[in-house]
Amino acid sequence: MPDASDQEIRISGDSHVSEPPDLWQKEMPLKYRDRALSFPRIEYGRHNHSRAGGWDPKERLKDMAADGISAEVLYPTLAKGLFEQFFFEPVDLSLGQAGEQVYNDWMMDFCKEAPDRLWGQAFIGLWDIDYAIREMQRAKDGGLKGVATWVAPPDELPFTGDHYERFWSAAEEMDMPIGWHINTGFGAYVTRADEDRFGVIARQAYGHKVVAMKTVAEMILSGVLQRHPRLKIVLSEFEVGWIPFYLEDLDRKLGRGRNVGLDLFPSEYFSRQVYSTFMQDGVGGYLLQRWGADNFVYANDYPHAGGIWPYTDDTIELTMSDLPSETRRKVLGETMAKVYGQPMPDPIERMESDYTDEIWNRPWLRKAGEFTFDKSTMGLKM
Repeated sequence: MPDASDQEIRISGDSHVSEPPDLWQKEMPLKYRDRALSFPRIEYGRHNHSRAGGWDPKERLKDMAADGISAEVLYPTLAKGLFEQFFFEPVDLSLGQAGEQVYNDWMMDFCKEAPDRLWGQAFIGLWDIDYAIREMQRAKDGGLKGVATWVAPPDELPFTGDHYERFWSAAEEMDMPIGWHINTGFGAYVTRADEDRFGVIARQAYGHKVVAMKTVAEMILSGVLQRHPRLKIVLSEFEVGWIPFYLEDLDRKLGRGRNVGLDLFPSEYFSRQVYSTFMQDGVGGYLLQRWGADNFVYANDYPHAGGIWPYTDDTIELTMSDLPSETRRKVLGETMAKVYGQPMPDPIERMESDYTDEIWNRPWLRKAGEFTFDKSTMGLKM
């Protein structure tokens, strides 16, 4: 293993915890336990609960060391069910808030093991802005670094309205970035329960990006980012190769704020305030030579089965080997530290892992060699 002092500092901008499946059944106030989130099909040792580091912070640090990751921004795995429980049932604010507080308490305890390396985020619904601001402050006081919430808002609460204004202002004042992760929220995500296989592939291939395009455009064109210039947004697991063209086209269609009262081009607001994570995005890595050096950030999605852990070395070689060292430093760590207002963590000492492909085989993951779209080289077959 290379000496830690020789490594680039790596911070994953999108990693996850794997909450204990019975967390809410055990920790919810008694009056809510009969309606607490329940996950009877979740099994330890399988899928997104394959690695003990998902729920045990000591094991987490070992797996981070195996991949050379010095810090991680943490999103939930199961807690998004706190929104999903209201897809087709009336919103019960007391029930939802109690569930959020259970998760946030658990996340605070998890991160106490290594607060310089485990950058947890609170999970907060934004129906009740007074509550959301209080819970954000409680989370910050408890050591959490940001807030994860819906990227697709409820239809009755669009981001273009004034409902969120006080929350955006509070997030600015507290310096708490807002994390928007795929599959989190309402809108287009409500119908996914009825998806056939085509629908699943379509959502994963382009549907998430449509959600992000719509939400970012609404935030920019409605003036949210102009009114809140210190608000920071992180798009997580949406990848980045699509972003330069999207912003170029948005600029071109709009002109310089024509008819909407903006002072800047949409791309300028994005460049100032919005960041997006990527894993093995070869197009994004190529475009980083021209655009996105201050906005695109590396992520490994640990411990999810669709992620790239423990192949960060291969990923860097595949998608970032041609980048200038300054750009690589930003993408791999410096930008995330700046966004979350944290000092750069010390390099983590590399360790061996018990991981094997036989335990967790992911043929889509590209390892070693040159980035390619040749299907046989990628290990893909119909």
